[in-house]
Amino acid sequence: MTATHRIRVGGVHAYDIVIAPGAHAQLSDAQWPIKAKQLLLVSDTNVAPIYAATVQAQLQSAGYEVSLHVIEAGEQSKNLASFESVIQSLAAMGARRDACIVALGGGVVGDLAGFAAACWMRGIHFVQLPTSLLAMVDSSVGGKTGIDIPAGKNLLGAFHFPRAVVIDPEVLTTLPLRERAAGFAEVIKYGALGDAGFFTWLESQASALCALEPIATARAIAACCQMKADIVEADPFERGKRALLNFGHTFGHAIEAAQAFGGLNHGEAVAIGMCCAAKLSESLFGAPVQDRQRLERLLAQFALPTRIPAELDPAKLLAHMRLDKKADRNGLRFIVWDGIGQARIAEGIADADVLEAMKAD
Repeated sequence: MTATHRIRVGGVHAYDIVIAPGAHAQLSDAQWPIKAKQLLLVSDTNVAPIYAATVQAQLQSAGYEVSLHVIEAGEQSKNLASFESVIQSLAAMGARRDACIVALGGGVVGDLAGFAAACWMRGIHFVQLPTSLLAMVDSSVGGKTGIDIPAGKNLLGAFHFPRAVVIDPEVLTTLPLRERAAGFAEVIKYGALGDAGFFTWLESQASALCALEPIATARAIAACCQMKADIVEADPFERGKRALLNFGHTFGHAIEAAQAFGGLNHGEAVAIGMCCAAKLSESLFGAPVQDRQRLERLLAQFALPTRIPAELDPAKLLAHMRLDKKADRNGLRFIVWDGIGQARIAEGIADADVLEAMKAD
């Protein structure tokens, strides 16, 4: 058993995901699949003070010209103003079409930097160096980029695939406990939507994973990345099976938007969203109650919430869902399940059923 893994995301936009302890401190030795000499390193005020100097030095020692752009940490920075600030940095450095953006941070940094890369001169390369567990197993893989606007989460964005994803699990030790837990919501999601065996393994390894035991942590990250790689390769632009990765997200995104992206974080909101989706599946499709209870117990082991906060109005959450990207002319679309590891798409769900699924037991 090893803590180092390499996963290939195939297809037209092929790239590698490298998972290796200490990887961010060895970038000068990496075979970067880019020809650019101009790099814009984008990070945030939480990550940059810890890691930016080391990463910048590694890249400069490899012969790159590196400029640094730092945004305020937090979901509130994933907005038009921050997007414009990254664009201004690209302009200030005279970035050419062969320049590259390197995203050093969590999902906010990766989504924002990737969207800027998609837009600058109609698209330049970018590389993901995710520093949060949530970004490692989800947002850094698959090419979804974007920013939030007051009307909803990720409503401005583009598919723009990275040239490489380099994951260093050692950086997780500096994450606040709440942010670690948020990432495990997405890890659990993979078992819930498509791999019952992985879900059972997570139940058995919860203590080791909470302690960030290296072998177990690397295995969990690799399993999630492999599952996402397989799905993205088959459906790169979310026209079918890739939508399953949104299990819990329609409810979760509504919770985030209703709190103006300043309350529960993404992983916490998705944890609640998965429980709501499981409850919806019970009432409409006869999914086992016991499987929802297993899901709730596993989420609780990682200190994740399972109920919508009492102060949130379900009717207002429903209004946010109608703006969700997964809604279409047939009405609301949800990822439901027939039990652990058996997710599927359900369309045309009635408002009354959605509101019922959001009620506390």
